[in-house]
Amino acid sequence: VSLALRDPASTRLQTEAQRLAALLESARAEARASGLAVQWLPSRVDEDTDFRFVVVVGSRTMPLPRPTRWLEPQVHAEVVGASLVQLGPEPLIGAQRIVLRLADQRVELATDGLGPFAVVDREAAP
Repeated sequence: VSLALRDPASTRLQTEAQRLAALLESARAEARASGLAVQWLPSRVDEDTDFRFVVVVGSRTMPLPRPTRWLEPQVHAEVVGASLVQLGPEPLIGAQRIVLRLADQRVELATDGLGPFAVVDREAAP
C-alpha cells in the first residue's frame, strides 16, 4: 500500500487559479453587459494590491468592485506577452494567457478569446 499526498502549495495554487478564472469570467460578463472595456492588471511591486479590475471610460480608468488580493499572499501573476488582460466588451477578446506562481509551483490560465479562462495543461499546450 502506498499513500500519495498532494503538495499543499500545488493545491493552494490550483485554488487561486480557479478563483481567478471565476473572477475573470464574471468581469468579462459585466463588460459585455455594460458595453464598457474592462481590464485585469496584476499589480507592480510598489502597489498595495495584488491585482485589480478596472473599467476604461475614454482615457480614464475606474476600479471595478472585485477582490484585489490573493488568498495566498505569496502568489505572483504575470500576463504573457502583455501588461494586462482585456476582458471586453467585445464577445471575442483575443487569445490571452496568465501565469500564476507560488514557490516553485506554476499554473497557467488561458483563453482562446472565445471560450472561458481555464487552467491549461502545460503538456498539452503548444
